[in-house]
Amino acid sequence: MDSKCSDIKPIGPYSLCSRAGDLLFLSGQIGDALPDIKEATRQCIENIIIILQSHNLCISNVVKTTVFLKDLNDFTAMNAIYAEYFMQPYPTRSTVEVSRLPKDALVEIECIAKF
Repeated sequence: MDSKCSDIKPIGPYSLCSRAGDLLFLSGQIGDALPDIKEATRQCIENIIIILQSHNLCISNVVKTTVFLKDLNDFTAMNAIYAEYFMQPYPTRSTVEVSRLPKDALVEIECIAKF
């Protein structure tokens, strides 16, 4: 991992990512208690990019994402930022509302990338 990736620390006993064959599974990234869903979404995706780059991958290698939102009313704002990063052909995606996220985050995004 490069030095940028070492700045991203798991908040529990888990790995940032694990490789299985030609797939890289990234743990969920949160926008640490940022009060704005757009800023929080941007931080999640920027963290994902740093982790991907540490494995010589980029955002276009992502094939699946799961987005966890504290409030599904934030879907449109989250989606606007998401669309700035992910281009066609888009990865498959699930989006769900959850009652609470670590560190009271507004959003968490996990993904799977292909080498």
